[in-house]
Order: sequence, then C-alpha cells, then structure tokens
Amino acid sequence: MMLTAAHLLTLMPLIIVGATAVVAMLAIAWQRRHGLTAVLSGAGLLLALVVLPLVPRGAPPLMAVDGLALMAGTLVLVSALVTVILSHHYLTGYIGPKEEFYLLLLCATAGALGLVASDHLAMLFISLELLSMPLYGMLAYSFRAEKSLEAGIKYLVLSAAATAFLLFGMALIYARTGFLDLNGVATALTGNADIWMLAGAALMLVGLGFKLSVVPFHLWTPDVYQGGPAPATIFLATVSKLAVFVVLLRLVLAAPVFHSEWLQTLITALAVLTMLGGNLLALFQANLKRLLGYSSIAHFGYLLVAIVAGNALATETTGVYLVTYLVTTLTAFGVVTLLSSPFGGEDADGLPVYRGLFWRRPYLAAVMTVSFLSLAGIPLTAGFIGKFYVIALGVAESRWWLVGGIVAGSAIGLYYYLRVMVTLYLPEPGMRRRDVSNDWGSRLGGITLMALAVTILVLGIYPAPMIDWVQGLSIG
Repeated sequence: MMLTAAHLLTLMPLIIVGATAVVAMLAIAWQRRHGLTAVLSGAGLLLALVVLPLVPRGAPPLMAVDGLALMAGTLVLVSALVTVILSHHYLTGYIGPKEEFYLLLLCATAGALGLVASDHLAMLFISLELLSMPLYGMLAYSFRAEKSLEAGIKYLVLSAAATAFLLFGMALIYARTGFLDLNGVATALTGNADIWMLAGAALMLVGLGFKLSVVPFHLWTPDVYQGGPAPATIFLATVSKLAVFVVLLRLVLAAPVFHSEWLQTLITALAVLTMLGGNLLALFQANLKRLLGYSSIAHFGYLLVAIVAGNALATETTGVYLVTYLVTTLTAFGVVTLLSSPFGGEDADGLPVYRGLFWRRPYLAAVMTVSFLSLAGIPLTAGFIGKFYVIALGVAESRWWLVGGIVAGSAIGLYYYLRVMVTLYLPEPGMRRRDVSNDWGSRLGGITLMALAVTILVLGIYPAPMIDWVQGLSIG
C-alpha cells in the first residue's frame, strides 16, 4: 500500500513528535540549554495533543488509526507531557548533560504512538523496540548512582529475552497463516486453532506479559522501579504499560486464537496470580517506589479481566480504567519526583522520608493522600470508577474467579495504602513545621500535581464526561 496525503494527515501526531525529537537534537547540538530543550519537548507534545482529535480515521500502511488508537494516543501524549514537566524540576540538580533525557523521552513516545495503532505484527515489533530502547537509557540516566545503572541493565537483559519470546510467537503464527497483518491472521483462522497457533499466541503473551509485569514475569519490576530515576519510572509505569496493554487488547479482539478455551483459562490464572501476587508482595515494602511497582502489577492484573472478556464492553472498561490509573499513578509518582533530585544520588523513596510530610509540605501530603485513596479504589475518587467497571465486566461475563480476585486484592491493597497515608501525618519529636518554600505551588510541577489531584476527585464525583468520551471512541 502506498502512503498518500490522507495517510500523512492521519499520522500527523506521530510526525509532530518525531519532528520535535529532531528539532530538540539540533537545538542540543547548537547550544545546551536545559530550559529550552524542556520547553521544545513540551511544546511538541502539546501540539501533537491538540492535533490528535482533528486527524481523520484511516488505515495507513501497517497501522489502524481508529477510536482505540486515538484514545490511547491521547493518554500517551498527556502522560508524556506531565513527565516532561516533572523532569525539568528533577534534572535541575543533575550533574551532567540533562538535555538528552528529553530526546530519549520523545523517541519513546513516538514508539508508543506507533504501538497503540499497530495493525501488523512487523509494526508491532518495530514500535515496541522504539519504545523500549530509549527506556534503557532513561532508566540508567543517573548512571553515577549504582542502582540506576543496575535498573537499566536489568531491564535491557530481561526485555531482550521477552522480545525473543515475542518474535518466536510471531514466527509460529506467520508459519501457520502466511500473514502478518491482523486482519489476514483473523481471516486465515476461520476454524479451530491448532497447537502451533496456540503456542505462538502463548509465546506472544509471554513477551507482552513481561512488559506488563504479569506474574510470574514480574521479577524485574520492583528493582527497576526503585533504581530508575523518578521521571523514567513515571514513563515506564504509565506510557510504556499503557501502550503494551492496548496492543495486547487489539490482538485479542482481532485474532480468534486468543478466544480458545485453553488460552482463556491461562489468562484467567495469570490474572488472579497477578492481582493477589502484586498486592501480597507490596504488604511489607519500606520503599515507596517498590511499593508502587507492586501496586502497578496488581492494577494490570485487574485489567486482564478485559483481555479475558475480549468484547466491546472490554474496550470501554479498558479506556475508563486506564484513564483513572494514569491520572492516579502520575500523581503518586509526581510527588516522589518533586521530593527527589539526582543531586543527592538517590530518590526520596524510603517511607521514613515521608513520615510527617503533612507538617512540612501539606500540599504535597494532600496530593499524595488523594492519589493513594484512588489507588485503593475508595469512593468519590477516580480509582473507584475504574474498579467498578472492571468488577462489572467480570460479573457480566460470569468470571467469578476474577471477581473474587479483584475483591481480595483490593482488600489486601487497602492495608498498605492506608499504611503510607498514616505515615504522612505522623509527627516526629522536634521536627520542623512547614519547612517548604513558599513558592512551590507556583512552580509548574506543583501546579500540575494539584491539577491531577483535582482531576482524580472530579472523575470520582462526576465521571460522566470521561465515560462519554470513552464510549464515543469505537474500534474502526
């Protein structure tokens, strides 16, 4: 298929992000200015976000720009833009080149935009690698800190192993069907899938399951979350996982092999293990970034209910849950980022750092409290709406094991979320009161976090606009 002018219009957000990366690279080569590079990156992402709703739906080569791609693309760009804003504060104290971090972030964002619109296994692989490779550099960016370099190397090695599983699965599917595009694969599989197709689908599930931290492919998550710089961890927890989950949902909706009874049982078992495993492992964590890493494992275990269902309601559930998860996760990690700086060598991730935070930085403590209430799924927060949708989908599909896993996992999670919130309000003898600078709220990072916290409450109280937006986007 030839690339036409209409296709270029459809791909305009992706082109803008790629062009922004080129402009940022040229600006860095001309003169190193941290603020200028951050502004250029943010402006490019904002322009792509503004253009995205205006692009016509279409089918460029190897891609499908439909409602699911537009919804996921919007969430990717918003998450990347928030990451850029928080990165500027974080990198201000970094000793060494700062500007290349934004270049890596823009390239990874372009990969995520391609991944959520992938309609071809070749495009899926190329976009996934374009997303993953910059992440290796982002995670190891504070290479003078031993844990940061370790995080980058661990993610590199284990991600390469997962990619091998993914490619082997694609090869088996291609050998069985002779097609790499999802429509061709679906057409070739009119009958029951044989052992080779099931093996190929299972291997692809392993490769993508690693990126989503599905149990038992989750062992890298706490170490990478703890060791990576806070902005890189934000990007990994939001943009990367969002893009991979959307492409997995697209595969399930398009390829009949994922609806086989054997694979459905396997995914159900993985979902229950992920829900319970993520929450149980987070119970006694004393490191906040590790705790949030295990929490993200559990949340994507809840989202696997949509993969098991694999119907139109699953798309709506995925959209609603991803919106609530992203807003909440950006808020929680945003507080960690504002309290951290690579100048000291380590992020502010130990729970003792947060003891009595309310008495020192009351606004940050309030923001973190709202985010953890949402993670726990407490009513009147966005997290409750997401949990409600997932449970409703499980009940509608009569997946009682999954519903039980969600309820049990949420009950376990409530303990460690409340433990962190209580820590925020525990005073220490002789501690200083309100030692925060008076102008933190006027900083762009602080304003962004306050806006995210308000969004969490608004979505929890009045979710109708969000639900209408998700329902209005259907797969083409």
